[in-house]
Amino acid sequence: MAWADKAFPRPKLVRTHWIDLNGSWDFEFDDQNKGVFEKWQLKSAFSQKIRVPFSYESPESGIGETAFHPVVWYSRNITIPTEQKGKRVLLHFQAVDYRATVWVNGQVAGEHVGGNTAFSFDITPYVKQGETQQIVVRAEDSESTSQPRGKQRWTDENFGCWYVQTTGIWKSVWLEFVADTYLKNVAITPDFDKHAVQFDYELNTANVKGLQIETVVSFRGKEVRRLSFSPESCNLKLTVDLDADIHEWKVAHWTPEHPHLYDVAFTVYQDGVAVDEAFSYFGLRKISTKNGQVLLNNRPIYQKLILDQGYWPHTHLTAPSLEALEQDIDAIIAMGFNGVRKHQKIEDERFYALCDQKGLLVWAEMPSAYTFSREAVGAFTSEWQEVVCQLAHYPSIIAWVPFNESWGIKDVLKSKQQQALTEAIYHLTKSIDETRLVIANDGWEHTISDLITLHDYEEFAEAFLARYEDKDALLSNHYPHNHDKYPFAEGYHYNGQPVLISEYGGIAFKSEDGWGYGNQVATKQAFLQRYEAITDAIKALPYVSGFCYTQITDVQQEINGLLDDNRKPKLDLTDIKAVNDKM
Repeated sequence: MAWADKAFPRPKLVRTHWIDLNGSWDFEFDDQNKGVFEKWQLKSAFSQKIRVPFSYESPESGIGETAFHPVVWYSRNITIPTEQKGKRVLLHFQAVDYRATVWVNGQVAGEHVGGNTAFSFDITPYVKQGETQQIVVRAEDSESTSQPRGKQRWTDENFGCWYVQTTGIWKSVWLEFVADTYLKNVAITPDFDKHAVQFDYELNTANVKGLQIETVVSFRGKEVRRLSFSPESCNLKLTVDLDADIHEWKVAHWTPEHPHLYDVAFTVYQDGVAVDEAFSYFGLRKISTKNGQVLLNNRPIYQKLILDQGYWPHTHLTAPSLEALEQDIDAIIAMGFNGVRKHQKIEDERFYALCDQKGLLVWAEMPSAYTFSREAVGAFTSEWQEVVCQLAHYPSIIAWVPFNESWGIKDVLKSKQQQALTEAIYHLTKSIDETRLVIANDGWEHTISDLITLHDYEEFAEAFLARYEDKDALLSNHYPHNHDKYPFAEGYHYNGQPVLISEYGGIAFKSEDGWGYGNQVATKQAFLQRYEAITDAIKALPYVSGFCYTQITDVQQEINGLLDDNRKPKLDLTDIKAVNDKM
């Protein structure tokens, strides 16, 4: 399973020839924005050092300056290995917040806008053979609320549930070496009902003369299918039947209990000679709804999710290591949750691959903007489209969450214009990926949505049950379910969708240094009693298909995690599991 190389930053298409560029880079603040005018892309060095991929705001970066700086520069010299001479050189960034310009040996290699998504440049034309190469990155950020920023603050100090901002490079940087002809991408879409999978190939060239693509699908080392064909264009589709004698059931399904994954090897031949080889995988699974229930592989599934914001005290939004991501996933499973809502963050892609391997369901959520304007609509739409295309590979992801709690669309209850945006984003998402559920506005004031998801931090089970016992009244907007918030925006109605309580709990122990939801508790026993009572109340509602507890860890001033920010459990994980396992 070459794709299972955990170090490789892009698990969905793995190659063996690459160089990790994380580590020490030269660094400079540019508060006067004079670097372009003074041609800093030609400077031999900058005055500071930074440890990539950690943002300058985090202690692990080696700088630890939390004040906002609008422009930062990076520089690093690299050497192309001799054995890669003559290959094309691809420079990959997994994320740079927010606007990145990249130079190679003083020449502009490309630009990218959007702080959460991966991007790449073919830098072959700028590489000087046999010489040291200089890569320079200029990252421009802002405190604009029209920019998708998620939980990053736009003021000088933390407030509410918004935290220290993240600027510049904050995910992995790496080089990849490929032949002149190579696979840019292969989108893999399983068809559960037909026992099949569709491959959408994208080659880097329109000249397909003399090319052949071989695709080998296997399961646990047993070959399922081997196909070879000559492409007629640089973009093509292939559907593959998966029925095979791998075991008595002919196919292997992906579920949380049995997260079976198929391996795929792609080889591109030019006139009979192999010029490109890449590895991937997929899971055969289906997510759908019927009769007010969520179905996984055509069977009802009760979702027991936990909210995860993906912050660490010394590295902030960047996971300190791959092991740290795995530790969080293992803790979530140990507590009896079967899924995670990755809140206001697009995580390292290896996180989703780990969820694929371990069988953890994922809701993928876009970081919010906080202003409704033409600028905000354009920035959000462009980046969300990139997010869906980037993450659509991972079978653990079962739901897309473009909006949360009307952030960035604060007047969606009545505004037809803002309602139109949610509908447009819903249909845009479906046009890219029709295989997953879309929650247009998680929490309240739903417009068009595959799930009705409600946020409610009521701490008393009796009051919660009284609010939710009359399903028809609640879902007819007869009264708000959360202070002044109603389940639906005006003009929209309940159409039989599954209902989930997608934020609740948020219980905090007594502290003078932070906050949680409701009254803070003094003892572990009081915490467990409240957790059990409110969780049991949710389970007691026959029309509710699942829940999402807030949250796995403390985050800076928000201290309502089941673990503290250093991942130390506040309670015995088996006690949480005992509550979650009760049905």
